[in-house]
Amino acid sequence: MVIDALYTNYFQKSKVLLYPLLGIKRGCTAVPEQTYLSWGTKISTEDMKLVAVYPVRKDQEYITFEKNVLLKHPRITDYIPLNDEQCIFTFDFSDLKDDWQKFISGNYSKMNPQLKRKIRDHFDKNTSTSIYIDSYMFPEKYFALYADLLGVEESLLKNVGELCSPPNLDKENLIAEVLDLDNKKILS
Repeated sequence: MVIDALYTNYFQKSKVLLYPLLGIKRGCTAVPEQTYLSWGTKISTEDMKLVAVYPVRKDQEYITFEKNVLLKHPRITDYIPLNDEQCIFTFDFSDLKDDWQKFISGNYSKMNPQLKRKIRDHFDKNTSTSIYIDSYMFPEKYFALYADLLGVEESLLKNVGELCSPPNLDKENLIAEVLDLDNKKILS
C-alpha cells in the first residue's frame, strides 16, 4: 500500500493511536463504540485514563469477553453502567506518563519506540490504515512523500516533526450522564 492522498478528516486519536496499547486484538468479539481521553468533570486528561464506551450486550460470547478480557485487564480501573445500552470501562495509563504527555501534545513520533511499534502492529500490514499509522509513528520515512502531496518543502515538515494533528481535546471528551439504574435517577 502507498499513501497517495492525505487523510484530512478528524479521527478519534484515542481509539486509533492509544486503544491499541491495551493489547486487545483486532477482530475480537467486542470493540468500543468510542474511546475518550476525558469525561466531563469526572476524568481529566491529567488522570491519564482511557475511557472506553462499550455497547451493553447479553450474549454469552460478549459476557465471556467482558469477564475474561475487560474486567481482568491489568489497566482496568473502573466499570460504570452508563445507561441501559452502554457501559464505560476506564483504563489507567499513569505508568506511561511521559508517553501519555507526548500523545496529548501530538508528539506521536517521540513516544517510546516499543509503544509506537505496538500501535502500528495492531493494524493489518496490508491496509491503508497501517501505512498511515506508520507515517504518524515514524514520520521521518514519509516527510518527502507528504511534502510532495502538500506541495511544500520537505524541510518545513521536518521542522514541524509530526504528520498527524494532536488530539482534539473537545472531541476526545465524553459528555454523558450516568443513570442510577436502581432508582432511574440521573447522577450528577
